[in-house]
Amino acid sequence: MAELLKNVFTKEYITDLSKNIKKEYLEFDIEKFINYIFNDKWENLELKERMRLISFAFNEFLHMEYEKQVDILIKVKKELSYNDSMGLQSMIFQDFVEVFGLDDFDNSIKALEEFTINSSSEFAIRQFILKYEDKTILQMKKWAKSKNLHIRRLASEGSRPRLPWAIALPKYKKDPSKVLEIIELLKNDESEYVRKSVANNLNDISKDNPHILIEFIKKNIGKTKELDWICKHASRTLLKAGEKTVLELFGYKADKSFSIESFICSKEVKEGENLNFFFDLKTSKKSLGSIRLEYAIDFQKANGTLSRKVFMISQNQIKTNSKSFKKYQSFKAITTRKYHKGLHKIAIIVNGEEKIIEEFNLI
Repeated sequence: MAELLKNVFTKEYITDLSKNIKKEYLEFDIEKFINYIFNDKWENLELKERMRLISFAFNEFLHMEYEKQVDILIKVKKELSYNDSMGLQSMIFQDFVEVFGLDDFDNSIKALEEFTINSSSEFAIRQFILKYEDKTILQMKKWAKSKNLHIRRLASEGSRPRLPWAIALPKYKKDPSKVLEIIELLKNDESEYVRKSVANNLNDISKDNPHILIEFIKKNIGKTKELDWICKHASRTLLKAGEKTVLELFGYKADKSFSIESFICSKEVKEGENLNFFFDLKTSKKSLGSIRLEYAIDFQKANGTLSRKVFMISQNQIKTNSKSFKKYQSFKAITTRKYHKGLHKIAIIVNGEEKIIEEFNLI
C-alpha cells in the first residue's frame, strides 16, 4: 500500500527543520516546537491539517513581528536538502504566509516567490487574489516573465479557477479574462512543466466556459507541436464529454459508416474481478481514419441510479477498414470508488458517438 501523503512530515524532517531554525534564531526552543506539533491529535490529522498545525507552531515559537519571521523562514527553506518529498514538505512555508501574512502584501509576495522554487505557492497565492486582485494579477504577470520556471508556473497554476484541493476563484469561473492574459504570456513557454500548467488552467476554464477553450484552440492549433499539445491536453474534459466541435477540431468526426461488430462481454462479473470485453471496429470506407475510441461504464449507485465514467481505449490514425480490440475493466476495490451490486452498462464510443451499449450485472 502506498505511503499516505500526510506522512511526509516525519519526526526526522521536523527535527532537521527545527535545527535549521535554531541556526537563524538562537532563542528558538526546539523541544517545545517538536512537542507542540507531535501532540496527541497528530495521528488523526490529514495532510492540510498537519501543514496548518506546523504553520501555527512557526508563529508560536518565532517571537518577533511577521516580516522577521518570514525572513528567517526564507533562509531556513534554502538550507533544506532537496529530495522527492521536498516540494510537498516545503508547502508549510507557503501555508504560514497564507495564514499570517495576508495583511502584509509586499513581504508576503516576496516570500511566496521564494517559497515556490522547487515547491509551489499555488494554494497560498489564491487568498491574495481574493483580497488584492489587481495587485496580485499584476504581480503574476511579472512572474510569467521570470527566468525561473517554478515562478512562471506559479503564475498559471495559482490562477486556475478550479485548482484541486484549493479554494475556488468564483469570479474567474464566470469571467476568466484576467487568467487568459496570463495564459497568453505562458502558452509558448520553453518548459513542459509550465505548459502543462497552462493546459490544466485551460481545462479548468472549459468546465465553465467551453466556448473560450474552443476559440483558443481555433486560434492556436497547428502553429507549433507544443501548442497543439496544450490544446489537446486542455480539451480532455470536453473530449470525454463528446463535445462535437472540439472533436472535429482534432479530426475526430462522427461517421455513420463506423460500426461495432462481434461484441462479446460477460453478463456477470464478481467484485474483485475483471469485466472482459472484445469487439471489432469497422467501416464501409477504405480506412477508419482518425479515431478516438472510448468505452463508458454506467456504474450502479447506492440510490439505484447509474453514473457514467468514460475510459480511453485508443486515439489513433487507423489506415485499415477494421481493427479488433480486447479490453477489460477492473472491479477490484479502490479508495476512489465504491461498487454496488446490480445492473451496470457498458458502451463503446467512437468519435463522440455511442455505437453500442450492453447490460451486465455486478455480483
